[in-house]
Amino acid sequence: MAYRHKLLAHAKQLGHDSRIAIIGAGQMGRGFANQIHKMPGLAVSLIVDSNLDRIQQTFKDLSITKFVISDNVNELAKAIHENIPCGTSQIAVATELTEIDLVVECTGVPNTGAQITHDALHANKDVVVLNVEMEVTVGPILNKIAQERNLVYGVAHGDEPTECKELVDFALDLNFEVICAGKGKNNPFEPFSTPDTVRERALAKHMNPKMLCSFTDGTKTMTEMVALANTTGLQLSKRGMYGPASSVKTLSQTYALQADGGILEHAGVVDYCTGDVAPGVFVVVKSDSPYVVEELEYLMLGKGPYFTLYRPYHLASVEAPLSVAKAIIDRESTLYSEKLNAEVVCMTKVDLNPGDKIDNIGGFTVRGYADIATDAKRDGLVPIGLAAGATVKRAIKAGELLTYDHVDLEDSFILKLRKQQDAMGLS
Repeated sequence: MAYRHKLLAHAKQLGHDSRIAIIGAGQMGRGFANQIHKMPGLAVSLIVDSNLDRIQQTFKDLSITKFVISDNVNELAKAIHENIPCGTSQIAVATELTEIDLVVECTGVPNTGAQITHDALHANKDVVVLNVEMEVTVGPILNKIAQERNLVYGVAHGDEPTECKELVDFALDLNFEVICAGKGKNNPFEPFSTPDTVRERALAKHMNPKMLCSFTDGTKTMTEMVALANTTGLQLSKRGMYGPASSVKTLSQTYALQADGGILEHAGVVDYCTGDVAPGVFVVVKSDSPYVVEELEYLMLGKGPYFTLYRPYHLASVEAPLSVAKAIIDRESTLYSEKLNAEVVCMTKVDLNPGDKIDNIGGFTVRGYADIATDAKRDGLVPIGLAAGATVKRAIKAGELLTYDHVDLEDSFILKLRKQQDAMGLS
């Protein structure tokens, strides 16, 4: 039975649709709400955003004219019981409301996402996140909390790590050797881009310039591939990865081992490429069975022994609701990590001097750079998820990797959680 049938059966058993709280009504949250509203058995019961106009716009998208906006828990609870959608500016309300079945975190801000997810899990609510930046920083400890409470925590369908993980699992279940897994990079790589340099393009795409900047400066790609490495147990190809130009037709040659004419020193890695592979994801596999190689060649997957499994799209927030269905019906997470084997550290975009402040992801000061976790720890590199608000105490040139010796970190919630995670040996 497909999820659409299972969700309806589950709703009948509950006596109401599963009630979903969406935290953050920006581009991702708005897209998520628009899609989940179409799915039988699921209800957008609460939208949380500091900007009430965005909440009202989202309800307008959904053609919902009757809704309640309030910060009063009792008033919201009454409305939800009456199947009236609600909005609030207070994040804590989502965890206080016992009527909410599952929380979807869509802020994209690591510290905010960590606080929301932690509090929701401790309120015994399942959590699906569209916040990969948070996952690569403190995902293992959040997963551990969820496991201890028999709850579901995980990154939603729709972004490349989750969709590529499914291809990896498919390949491993068939006992192929996974040579390389990854994605095509969607935007041009402009490592020193800032919100100002991409502003015109962002506005034309109806995007926040910081979001587009996090794409063009490489932070998003680095973060997604680190998340893929952590959830699958694959390793990064190297610090920063190779990021070669390739095409769908040439992936299996590009990501062959060096002994066979490719770029890789060893198998079992994660990397990304530029070219027509975007917006898809891929896994390059190898078979040592002459018969299987012959069969795959017959099925037009290329000339062995390397072959490419390819998904030509990812649907971002549009397919993210499938993770909610999976959590509710199957009690399974789409993507989580038990331990970090890769990190997203900080590379400076500009010269920084004592007293300067590190801004947020997609900003003016640093960009994300993928690294092998043991190397990052050895060199004392700062995860980008901890860097926002840090004060520079030692000068550093543009294009260098930021270490703990360069900054005093802000005393944030995510830093406290990361210290707990480190003490547990999960990162």
